[in-house]
Amino acid sequence: MSEALRAGRRELHRLIWREREGGPHPALAGILEQAKWRHVPEAALEAKAFDTLLGEIDAPHQGVALEAGPLPTYTLQELPRVFENARLLVGLDGVEDPHNLGAIARVAVAAGVDGLIVPKRRSAPLSAAASRASAGALEHLRTATVPNLREAVRRLQGQGLVAVGADPNGEASLYDPLPGEVDGRPPPRVLIFGGEGAGLGRSMRESLDVRVRVPMATTIGSLNVSTAAAVILFEWLRRDLSMPPGESR
Repeated sequence: MSEALRAGRRELHRLIWREREGGPHPALAGILEQAKWRHVPEAALEAKAFDTLLGEIDAPHQGVALEAGPLPTYTLQELPRVFENARLLVGLDGVEDPHNLGAIARVAVAAGVDGLIVPKRRSAPLSAAASRASAGALEHLRTATVPNLREAVRRLQGQGLVAVGADPNGEASLYDPLPGEVDGRPPPRVLIFGGEGAGLGRSMRESLDVRVRVPMATTIGSLNVSTAAAVILFEWLRRDLSMPPGESR
């Protein structure tokens, strides 16, 4: 909620809190201040009315809730403009658990990812649950929802991005140079993660420039998709930060 107010990307309709004697709880001071700064209407609801409202939508709360519109997203046609100068994007091919989507979004923001691309079908929605799982990071991440992720990847390849798939059976190690890598600095790229269990789809695998695997010390199987995202994205961030002084990412 606090990140939704801070980012200001959604339509913010109303901030409501559970009425209590003496006014709003002091712990809400920061949120109330943010709401005022964003000119969001505020209202105290009688305890029973508040609990009924929040119970109907089965939303966890701490006595406060923000009524807001959906997270704005971009379309397939807008990709060339929105991600024109992107150096690192993440695409999700069938990630259907909102907690995984949120965890990946949180890692992506921390690792400097420029945007997220998700298909309209076979994907977790950009829901309140996903935003909570991202600790609010999803509110700050430019996101495109596309009818065909494979077509989106092709468009990005046409803009010069290398398409990389995370695959436990990939032909390249995470620590190998990527196609187009110069002096240890990765090229502009879009990294695709497959869904829970199924991994990357066949048509997506065929569209990629390279598939990378995370080397494992033991044969315990593959990593959870959000864990793999953390390992790969922070290795690439390390490489980006190791570029010669004076250059920028």
